[in-house]
Amino acid sequence: MKLFRLLFSIKKVPQVSWSSKDPFNLRPSLTTFVFLVFGLFLFGLGESFLIASGAGTAPWTVLAQGVSQHTIFSIGFSTFLISVMVLLVWIPLKQKPGMGTILNAIILAIVIDVSLPYLPNPDNYTFKIIQVVIGVVIVGIGSGFYLVANLGAGPRDGLMIGLQKKTNLPIVSIRTILETSAVAVGWLMGGVVGLGTAIFAFGIGPAVALGLYLVGKIAKPLAKE
Repeated sequence: MKLFRLLFSIKKVPQVSWSSKDPFNLRPSLTTFVFLVFGLFLFGLGESFLIASGAGTAPWTVLAQGVSQHTIFSIGFSTFLISVMVLLVWIPLKQKPGMGTILNAIILAIVIDVSLPYLPNPDNYTFKIIQVVIGVVIVGIGSGFYLVANLGAGPRDGLMIGLQKKTNLPIVSIRTILETSAVAVGWLMGGVVGLGTAIFAFGIGPAVALGLYLVGKIAKPLAKE
């Protein structure tokens, strides 16, 4: 219960000594850049765990599947279009892109391609679910590092941060609403939902909040120097 209250108390991305003052910073410190890349590496690794588990696709992939079934677009191009639309929503939310926005796509793609062949593909459904949970936690911790770097978020993370600032709701609530909405709309349009999808949709909000909390705690000694 204490952990539950703690996670719901997280309402913003912590600012620490190595956080960039401006997301559109093209010359960040080496420390900031390293934490950005490290966070995105963990993010991509967590996504790989989810994919390798075979227990269901990510919520926004379900939405892309649904869009694909009602248009002439492929799932890949539908994913791209959804990302563009989400980025457009950034404008009224006054969210700024940065190198992290671009590196988000590049590093995640590389890490997934490189790590996927080495991850287990469990046949036992219990192990599949365990692997999904591990993946969600890794994505959450990775999100904590790269978001605290403040060099620009990925499309969905930026939407989450922008909506949180507008509503002052906890990160957990905003992220859960976004993910479950993507799943619901995608499923209604014909997307495929698995148990792993549901775990990700309801688990990623708490995982991101936990990641932000842990990074903020770890970085506190640095911030005092």
